[in-house]
Amino acid sequence: MTEDHLAEAGRTPARDRSTAEHGRTPAAGDSAARHTGTAAPPAPAVRESAGEDANAGKGAPAAAGERPRTALPGSPWQRRLLVAGLVLAALNLRPAITSLGALLEEVRDGLGMSGTVAGMLTSMPALCFAIFGLSAPRLARKWGQEAVVCAGLVAIGLGVLVRPFAGGTVGFLLASALALAGIAVSNILLPVIVKRRFPDRVGPMTGVYTMALALGTSIAAASTVPLTDALGGDWRTGLVLWTVVAAVAVLPWVVIARSSRAARPAVPAGPADADDSAEPAREAASVPAAQGQPAAQGQPAAQGQLAARGRSAADGDADAGPQATPGRRITRSPTAWALAVFFGLQATGAYITMGWMPQMFRDAGVSASTAGVLLAVTMALGVPLSFVLPRLAARLPHQGGLVVALGACGLVGYAGLWSAPAGGAWAWAVLLGLSNCAFPLALTMIGMRARSSSGVVRLSAFAQSTGYLISIPGPLLVGALYQHTDGWDLPIALMGGLLVLQIGAGVLAGRDRIVENEL
Repeated sequence: MTEDHLAEAGRTPARDRSTAEHGRTPAAGDSAARHTGTAAPPAPAVRESAGEDANAGKGAPAAAGERPRTALPGSPWQRRLLVAGLVLAALNLRPAITSLGALLEEVRDGLGMSGTVAGMLTSMPALCFAIFGLSAPRLARKWGQEAVVCAGLVAIGLGVLVRPFAGGTVGFLLASALALAGIAVSNILLPVIVKRRFPDRVGPMTGVYTMALALGTSIAAASTVPLTDALGGDWRTGLVLWTVVAAVAVLPWVVIARSSRAARPAVPAGPADADDSAEPAREAASVPAAQGQPAAQGQPAAQGQLAARGRSAADGDADAGPQATPGRRITRSPTAWALAVFFGLQATGAYITMGWMPQMFRDAGVSASTAGVLLAVTMALGVPLSFVLPRLAARLPHQGGLVVALGACGLVGYAGLWSAPAGGAWAWAVLLGLSNCAFPLALTMIGMRARSSSGVVRLSAFAQSTGYLISIPGPLLVGALYQHTDGWDLPIALMGGLLVLQIGAGVLAGRDRIVENEL
C-alpha cells in the first residue's frame, strides 16, 4: 500500500460514523485536545505500540482526558537518535553469525567439535530466529518495543562475549543461542518500530536499516580473519571483538526506551492475552501532540497521523471490524501465508548462497581466495540495493514486478553456475547478489501489508518465524545432494525450483492487500 493510499484511508469519514455508533460524543475528543493544547478532531487517545495495554486490547475505550500519543518522535534530536539507533541495531543483526562462519574451522579445532555438531551450529540461526521470534509480540506488549530491542542488543553482546570462554561445546552453543535470541526479537520489532515511528517514510527508513544490516554482514565476514590475525591469531579474540559493536548500539536504545516509557501513559495491568495473534490494533488517528506543540509545528494531521495510522478499530471504522475482534488469528490471512513462504524461500536461497557458493566455484577450478572475493561481491551488493529497493517498493501498489525481476536474476545466475561456473563467475556472483536482495523487499512488504503497528508486529512475527522454519532444510538438503551425487547438477536444479516457488509466493504477497481485512 502506498503512502497515497494510506492518506486516502486516513481521510475517510468513517470516524464520524463510528462516533455515532459507539455513543461517544465530541466532548471526549475536545477534552483530549484541550489537555494537549492542540486543535484535534474528536478522537480517543492514541496508544503507543502493539500490546502495551492489555485492557485496551480487550476493547476498553481510552479515557477522555488521557494525553494522546504521537506516532513520531517529538523533537528533531529524538528523530536523529532513533535513526542512529536503528542503524546501530541493524549493524548487530548478523556479525554474530558471519564472524563465526569466517572462523568455523578454528572453532571446531579449538573445541573438538564434530562435523555433525558443526552442521547443527550453522543451522542454529534459522532455528533460533523461528523459535525466539515468536516471543517478540508478547514481550513487546509487556515491556514496550523499544525496551525489548534494547534488551535484545544486550543479549547479543553477552552471547558474543561469553561464548568463546564458555568452556566447551555445550556452553558455546548455549551462548550462541543467547545472542541469536537477541537477534531474533530485534529482527521482528525493527520493522514494527519503523512503521510506528516513521509511518509516512516506511520505504526509506526500511532501506536505511536494511542497508546497515547488509553492511554489518559483509564487514564481519570480510574483517574477522584479518583482525584475528592482527591481534595474535586466537579465534576467541576474533569472535569477542564484536561485543564492542553491540555495546555501542545499546547506548542510544537505553535513552530511546526510557523516553518511550516516560511518554507512555500509565495504564492498569490486565490479564495476558491467551494468544499473541488475538491482539487487535488500538491506535486512533490523531494530530501530533508531542510536548504540547500545535499541529502546525509537527506533522500535518492528514499526512503525519491520519495517513499513517489509517482507520483504527478504536475509531470503529467499518473496515476495522476484524481488527478489533479478539481471537482472529493471523494464520487466517492468505497474504500473511504468502509473505511467510516468500520470506522463507528467499532466506533459503541466501543461506545456500552463503554456505555453498564458494564451494561451487572452487570445484570448478576457481582458487579459494577468489571464491571468497566472489562471495564478498555477492553480499556487498546488498548494501546499496537495500537502500534503494524499499524506497522503490513503497511507491508501487504491487511489488510483484520487483519480485519477478530479482527472481529472474537468480535463475540466470543458477543457469550460469550449472553451465559455465568458472567462465562467468563474476557475472553469476553479481546476479545472485541481486537475487538475494529479496530480503529487504520482503521486510518492506511486511510493513506495507498491515494497517497498524499492532498488525505489523503480528505479521512480522508470523512471516519471519514461519519463514525461518521453512528455510532450515534447504542448505542441509543441498549439502546432502552434493555429497551423494558428487556434483552440483541436482543441487542447482533444486535451487532453481525453489526460486520459481519464491517468485510465485512473492507475486501473491506483493498484491495491494491488508491482512487485517482478511481476518
